[in-house]
Order: sequence, then C-alpha cells, then structure tokens
Amino acid sequence: MSKATVKDEFNAARTLKTASGDLTIYALDALKEQGVGHVDRLPYSIKVLLEAVLRNQDGFAITADHVRAIANYNATDVGEVEIPFKPGRVVLQDFTGVPAVVDLAACRSAMDRLGGDVSKVNPQVQCDLVIDHSVQVDSFGSHGSLDKNAAMEFERNQERYEFLKWGQGSFDNFRVVPPATGIVHQVNLEYLASVVLQKDGVAYPDSLVGTDSHTTMINGLGVVGWGVGGIEAEAVMLGQPIYMLLPEVVGFELTGKLAEGATATDLVLTVVQMLRKHGVVGKFVEFYGAGLDALSLPDRATIANMAPEYGATMGFFPVDDRTLSYLHLTNRDEDLIATVKAYNKAQGLWRDDDLEIAYSSKMGLDIGTVLPALSGPKRPQDKILLSDMKTQWEFDRTKTYGHETVRKATIELDGGTHTITDGSVVVAAITSCTNTSNPTVLIAAGLVARKARALGLTRAPWVKTSLAPGSRVVTDYLDKAKLTDDLEALDFHTVGYGCTTCIGNSGPLIPAVAEGIKSADIAAAAVLSGNRNFEGRVNPLVQPSYLASPPLVVAYAIAGTVDIDLTNDPIGTGSNGQDVYLKDIWPTGAEIQEIVTQCVTRGQFAEQYAKATKGPQAWQDIVVGEGAVYDWNPKSTYIQEPPFFVGMSKHAQPIQPINGARCLVRVGNSVTTDHISPAGGIAVDSPAGKYLDSHGVPRNMFNSYGSRRGNDQVMTRGTFANIRLRNELAPGTEGGWTTYFGDAGHGVEPGAVTTIYDASLAYKATNTPLVVLTGTDYGMGSSRDWAAKGTYLLGVRAVIAASYERIHRSNLVGMGVLPLQFKDGDTRESLGLTGEETFSIDVDDTLEAFQDVKVTVTGTDGATKSFTVTCRIDTPVEVDYYRNGGILHTVLRNMANAED
Repeated sequence: MSKATVKDEFNAARTLKTASGDLTIYALDALKEQGVGHVDRLPYSIKVLLEAVLRNQDGFAITADHVRAIANYNATDVGEVEIPFKPGRVVLQDFTGVPAVVDLAACRSAMDRLGGDVSKVNPQVQCDLVIDHSVQVDSFGSHGSLDKNAAMEFERNQERYEFLKWGQGSFDNFRVVPPATGIVHQVNLEYLASVVLQKDGVAYPDSLVGTDSHTTMINGLGVVGWGVGGIEAEAVMLGQPIYMLLPEVVGFELTGKLAEGATATDLVLTVVQMLRKHGVVGKFVEFYGAGLDALSLPDRATIANMAPEYGATMGFFPVDDRTLSYLHLTNRDEDLIATVKAYNKAQGLWRDDDLEIAYSSKMGLDIGTVLPALSGPKRPQDKILLSDMKTQWEFDRTKTYGHETVRKATIELDGGTHTITDGSVVVAAITSCTNTSNPTVLIAAGLVARKARALGLTRAPWVKTSLAPGSRVVTDYLDKAKLTDDLEALDFHTVGYGCTTCIGNSGPLIPAVAEGIKSADIAAAAVLSGNRNFEGRVNPLVQPSYLASPPLVVAYAIAGTVDIDLTNDPIGTGSNGQDVYLKDIWPTGAEIQEIVTQCVTRGQFAEQYAKATKGPQAWQDIVVGEGAVYDWNPKSTYIQEPPFFVGMSKHAQPIQPINGARCLVRVGNSVTTDHISPAGGIAVDSPAGKYLDSHGVPRNMFNSYGSRRGNDQVMTRGTFANIRLRNELAPGTEGGWTTYFGDAGHGVEPGAVTTIYDASLAYKATNTPLVVLTGTDYGMGSSRDWAAKGTYLLGVRAVIAASYERIHRSNLVGMGVLPLQFKDGDTRESLGLTGEETFSIDVDDTLEAFQDVKVTVTGTDGATKSFTVTCRIDTPVEVDYYRNGGILHTVLRNMANAED
C-alpha cells in the first residue's frame, strides 16, 4: 500500500544462526521482554498469527495495536477482535483457482493499456496451482482406465489447460502442478510446504490460504492454513492482508494409541463426531497430549484434513520430532529440516506438553477406545460403529428413505443374472486426500485385497470400483509391496491422480446397474474413503453414501451391500466353498507396519517430485503463446477477459454519491452465497444457457457453472439465478426474476417481470446504478468469490442489509460494492421500502470506516424520505479499496503509479 512504511516498533528483529546461515527472525521473546501480553500461554496457532503481524507491521494496514491485541489474546473471552493476516503463500486447485489466474491475466492486460510494465503484475507471494479436480472415473476395472480417463480429461478441459499453461510460463512466483500428478492437499503435504519460509534473509512460519476447504490437511505438518474464497486468495496473492476475527481455540487432548483393528480413518470419524457435538464452527482446534506420539504424520494429516467436516477453521498439530522425520522421509533439504527445528524452538512454537496453554475450552479422547466405524448415510459427523451398520441401515431404509420393504431389481451383467436391492453397494472408491496421503490405510487396503484374492473372493459384479491415489508415490510403494496386482484382482485399478468420487466425479454407474436402480427406485449405496458424503454428491443415482477406511471400502466391494454385519456375517464364499469372514482377511498392525517400513522410502518422493511440474505427455504437448499479456480468445466459452479493468484510469477518482439508483433484488433473511453465486448445472432456458446456445455449444456440453468460472459472461448471467431464490420484487416466482422499474425503450417494458440479468442490461443502458435490499446474515455460507463479482457485474453499487456474514461483506468491498447496514431496529419493512423507489446514497471522498450515511428514497408518488445507515467499510484500508473500485484496482494502480 502506498501509505505503508515498514516498522518494527517492538524492536523484535533478531539474528538466528541456522544450518541455512544467519537469518533474521521477528522474535516473540521481544514482546515478553517488554511485558506485552502473555506469549507463553498462547496456543501455538495464535502465536503464528502474532508473529505475522509483528513481522509485517507497517503502521497502516497492520499496526502495533494489532500486535498488542493478539499478544493479549483472552481465550475465554475472545470478543470481536478483527486482525489482518498475511499468509506466506497461496495454494489453488484448478476449479476454484482458474478465476484467480484469470483476474491476474486481466490485470496484465489493464497494465498494458495503462502503458505500464506488465512484468510487475505477478503474485507477491508463492502461489501453487495443482490441477486435480478435473479427472472423472469414466473407465474403471482395467489396466487402460488411467490412460482413458486422462484422455477424456484433456478433451474436456483443453481450453482451461492452455490458459493455465500460459500462466505457468508467464507469471513469477506461480507454479502449476499438471494433471495426473496428485491431489492438491497431498502434493502440498509431500512437496510444497516447508514449515519455515525464508525470504530476503528473513525466516518465518510457513502459512497459507487455499481455495479449497480441505487446505487444512497441511495443519498436520504444523503449518497454519485454511480454505478461503477466491477474492481473499487474490488479495493474498497480491500482497494484501486478509481480515479475520481472532478465533476461539479448542484444545483437544489425545492419549493412548490405536487398538488392533482400528485405523486412522476410524479415529478421524470419531473426532469429527465429537467436535461437531462440541461445536467448533469458526474456531481453531489444537491437538495436544501424549497420544500425538502414537500418531504418524499422515495420521495427523488425516485428522487435520477433515476440519471442514467437524466445522473448525482448522485442526492444528504443533511442530515436533514427528514433523522433522516426515520432512526427511519426503526428501526435504536437510538444512531446511535443521532450520525448522532451530526456528520453532527459538520462537516457542515447538510442541511442549508441559506448557500451560490457555484454551477457550478443552476436550479429550483416549485413542485406544476407537473402534472400526463408518459415517453416513448423508453427513460426515454421523458415525456408525461397524458392528451397528446392519441395524442402522435397516432403520435408515425405512425412516430415511421410506422403503418399508426391500426394493429389488434383476439385472443382466457379465453374462449372468444378478439381483440388486436397497443397500447394494454400487460405488466403492478409495479416493480423496483424507486417506490417500496415509500409507498405513492404503497398505491395509492392499493386504485385505491380497488375503481376499488368496481365498478366491472378488468384488460383487454390480460394484463400480476405483483407486485414485493422492500422489504417484502411492503407486510406487504399492508396486514395491507387490500389492498393486492384488488390488487390481478385485478391480481396484488406478483411475487417476486427483479428486474423483469424493467431489462427484465418480462418472457413470455400470449401465445395467443404473437402469436397475431407476426401474425399481432402489436406494443404492456408495462406500468411499473420502471426506464428503452429502446426499446426491457422489452420483445422482446413489442415495446413502458412507465414509470408511480404504480397507473397509475393499471389504464392502466384496460384500456388495451395506445390509450386512461384517463383524459377524460372512463377507463371501471362498473358492473352497467355505464362508469367509472379515476377520479372515483383515491384516494385523504388525503386518501393515512391516510393509510401510520396508516399502515407503525417501527415494520414492525424490523421484516423483523431481518431475512434479513436468506433467504427462498430453500436458507437455500443449503449445501456448509466450507473451506476457494473454491473448484472449473471444470465441472461448471457458476463458474470457473480465471487464473489471476495462476503461480503468491510472488514478482513482474521488468517491461520488450514488444517485438515482434502482432496486434489483429485495430478499429476506439468511440469503446465502448459494442463492447469490452461480453453482450446479446450467439450465437450457436460463440466460447462461441461452448464451452457450448462441455460441454453438451443444446442450450436452453445457457443463456446470463451476467449470466455467473463468467466463464472466456465463457467471454474471447466473448470479441471483438460484432456482430457490425468492425475490420479493417478483412475487409468486422462484429463481432469477425481478420487476423492471426503469425507463422504456431498453428491451424491457416498465413494470414487466423479467430475468434479473435482462433487467440489469436495461438499467445499464441508462447508466442507472442498482441496489440490493436484504435482511439479516446476508451472504452466509461458503465464501464464493462470484457472489461478489457477479453482484458487481450486474451493476449493483450498494447493498443495504440488516447484517452481513463477515467474509461476504469483505468480498463486496473487495469488488467496489458499498455495504450499508440498517440501524438497530430498522428493516426494509419498518422503513416501508418496497423496492420500487429510487435511492440516493450520500457518500463522498471524506468517507470513513463505520460512519453514518444518509439514504434518501423517492417513492413512485414523488414523495421523499430519508434514513440513516452505517457504512460497513470497516477499516481505513477498505476505504482505499472502495475508492479504487476494489482490491485488484488498488494494487494495480499502486504498481502503475510506482513507475512515475
């Protein structure tokens, strides 16, 4: 920021001698010496936030008051304390990361038009984008499945991949990990993260934000990080802080060690259930206790990964000897490992169970009490003991799915006749970062397959099986253990390296199975080693979905049904005609550990990650231009230059009043970003569908809004188009409808009910600004960037709400939309605001955070009235963002004007 100057008001800069040489650190001890706060009692995760503000003080965005606020953190009475945080890096996946890269490319184009140096437009921190969300399980059960799925992935995503490969070659501080390499979170754990970062001779804790909720997996390595929306990620990419409330921190003590037969998956499902019951939404969870010594680093990562499922912002494990051992195993530099130890010990960030840390609340678990379990049929927190599965399924079949009697269908399959029923397992998938990062459970799955194969068991023929490893290292150690052949004997062939079944990329079911399900309306099941099992997520034809450990996934593929008690009933019949039970094929902990020790090696990580950015031949064959400015293709329906910076001047104009505004949307309480932001499939008769139709896109290739996030033309047309939105300006309708109150002659008649998008075009024709009137908790839910971007592109210049969800309010400011809040007791109803009025909002260049703002409305009868609202621009930094038209505009102008 132009107003910022680097400051060290607490004289915290010190020299630390490390294996990497002398490094400057910003010592937390300096605060102790000056009597600032109570550093020793702070949770480890809060110390990382404290170090970040201490190191990044500039007297403007980050001040000494922020340092004091965190140093004096009161765990039992946190209050509403907002702080700025500058993470060290950003991790993106391809679905949510593409819009961020599109915006960077658009900044380059704008800088070029301004006559500036386009090479200055780069991420200011390290950014890594891992392409992992685009592979789908179209083919399974054969040696060729991996190649077939990869070929179809490239066919579907060629335009997006061409754009990302251009970005890889054009931007500094930006790496792309190509398709068929691994899942973003596992690649982060095994390769990208360094625990301690170094820049310009300064050492500081590795920290990050990511555009995927399961970014929290990295917390298992002692790295602070969580998932954010695209606008927050872009802010961090361009060197800006993100603003967050100081969280409560729940201390979770672990004792004991896993009992024979239990897995890390069983442990995490238990933790998820406990923490959901405790209530940790919006909080940090920090694990401590002697039980951590019994958990491998991948075990910790398994628990950290599922923080979104237990509702926490993150689930943090402090750095200790296990961290160092894992860094060595995964081929991190030995000097770095020594520096990690020295730095964390010097800063009080090294795990010490003797410290009396002040937590907001505490809870605990004896790991030895954990029993084999699944979770389902709809939510990750609904744990079911394996011994209770049959009973629970019978209850759910009748109560949840309303099937008083078991529904059946007879199908012809593989030359035989089979019967599928309610509870038949039709998808069995070893998938998702939650478990594929963990060699113990994957080796266990391979051993179950080996023992089952030896006894003559196979998968039930109606089950679609798949193995989607989180990295290619998994394939290496399964091959070395000679378990690949055993898994493939049960048709668990590798189908791709990326997120598949867990995010709904399970692909089509076996055709005869699909027809049988539809014909008898069967409640068919999925069992997957993922982290999300929301209804309809895995496959449209699958209803109950259960999360389970990889070895249990193999077991259920053999059993072919969840209507079974695997602790007592036979899982199948062996080749000798004898019953086989789960206990007959379940490996011991000693068997598993022996193979892990022998077959998971440092050399595997060295070999695979030496070529992490090379990618498969199809990626290497993509030819793109090498220009610093992207050559936008106007015919592309996936990647378009957004209009945010078109016509932008080099200098910001003073803030002006908003006069003569019309209301586009008037909605009630608890409107979520799901209501605002486009998501899901694109309807043929929607504005977005008509756009694609007009561009010659076949209707079966419309794809989803998510896949077209790089095209503002599609996304703007989908904003406020959720089929469940109830706009009070168009009574009796659901979806993206409104009543147009503007002038005649612009494509829509005054008083006509039309689409929100078409109304916005008519208003734009007369340069009429727009407002949204709404109730409490506006923008709650996932922090989708397009909920703010689409609002801005529709022409909305102000939102007047009773209250806001914190991140969406920030996102609106980040896009140059003015968030205003009714005074206590005022609502759109109490003020008699019908939405038919014109609105004038009295703001100018003297605008300050939280100031009162006068709004004057003129009714249809010409009568005027005024009321006062609070400006919800909350900080001086945000005033700068708003004056410039948004975060990206601010940064871009700073870059352009720095050359003058």
